Amino acid sequence: MSIHAIDSNIDPVAQAKIDLAASLRLAVFHELEEGIDNHFTVTVPGYDNRYLVLPFGLHWSEARASDMIVFNEAGETLEGDGDVELSAQCIHAPIHRISGRRVVFHTHQNWALALNMLEDNRLIPACQTSAFFAGQIAYDDHYSGTADTLQEGARLAGLIGNHSVVFLRNHGILVAVDSIARASRMLYMLERVWRGQIRAMSTGQKLLPISQSVIEQVQAPDAKDRHQGRRDDLFFDAMKRVLDREMPGYAD
Repeated sequence: MSIHAIDSNIDPVAQAKIDLAASLRLAVFHELEEGIDNHFTVTVPGYDNRYLVLPFGLHWSEARASDMIVFNEAGETLEGDGDVELSAQCIHAPIHRISGRRVVFHTHQNWALALNMLEDNRLIPACQTSAFFAGQIAYDDHYSGTADTLQEGARLAGLIGNHSVVFLRNHGILVAVDSIARASRMLYMLERVWRGQIRAMSTGQKLLPISQSVIEQVQAPDAKDRHQGRRDDLFFDAMKRVLDREMPGYAD
């Protein structure tokens, strides 16, 4: 087991910082990042109006737990050294506050962006993995430029509703959930789904969607699954073991 797996004896804020740093490095490992841009934020455990983020200007590959700063919706740094980037403040803080989601990840990851540049950017549930995401995605079809007001975050929060993912046309992707492990796994799996869809589309043949009845069966809880409800954590722990070998130092 990874020495950085979730430990109930570790302070929850310290654990959140470790896991946030790990998720940023994993995004680099999986080629989901855009250098110093885009943002991963987590509501500080014990609070509803304070958020953890990597200070702007650091590359995601060098993220460490000790680098994380705490900011509020006004964009003020309350703890740590560094600044929160404007669009992180304007997009993430209102989404956290309005939706109540504890974890908000935003990327311009490559295969998602490629699909998002198309006139028809909808995910087609044509394989088992994509079937898991059917009905979880909200679509923002009206790109209006960079986010520099809190009103933009509030608008996006209104789109989320009961969805876990927002697909931003001509822009990128948002994942809003309550677990760093879940957000990390969703970004990884979604990127693979979109890559598969684009490759299938490139053949020029028509994609064959899975029927709604099968989608419902795929998404239904399975009492025989011994790992039901644990797959996100198992994935994240496994990937932290990979980081311990390939990109150590995130827990510092």
